[in-house]
Amino acid sequence: MEVDRPGAGEALDARLGHRVRAADDDDTHADPEQVVREHVAAFNDHDLDRLLACLTADATWVTGTDHFRGAAELAKLFGRAFSELSPTLTITTMMVDGNRVSCELSERFVVEGVARVEHIAGFYRVESGRITGVKIYREGSADPGGSIGS
Repeated sequence: MEVDRPGAGEALDARLGHRVRAADDDDTHADPEQVVREHVAAFNDHDLDRLLACLTADATWVTGTDHFRGAAELAKLFGRAFSELSPTLTITTMMVDGNRVSCELSERFVVEGVARVEHIAGFYRVESGRITGVKIYREGSADPGGSIGS
């Protein structure tokens, strides 16, 4: 797995419609909605390189009481989820306010051979075309092996 793959950022820029930065540009940015949609598509494809390209190198991810920061920790988190749970996400609703994106999602995954569906809310912060922070709230337990409501 390559976390800092040459060209990954440029390929993501093209998919998201980033402007080419000129010397006098203040900032480059893609539509925050498209950045989050690309992140979810990469998640559903279990494409770790593409998923990480949607995030800044120091992005934070909070789910339940678990906190992750940076590409190395997030690569471990998502790599483990892809191999152990085979998850997919469906965006049910999405609201965008400036650089903030809020989503209601359903997540399908498998735990010990049993398919599960859980409903989650995700709150994304997007800056300069990359996700800088995410907070995930899940119904019931944040532990996929735990029981609902525990």
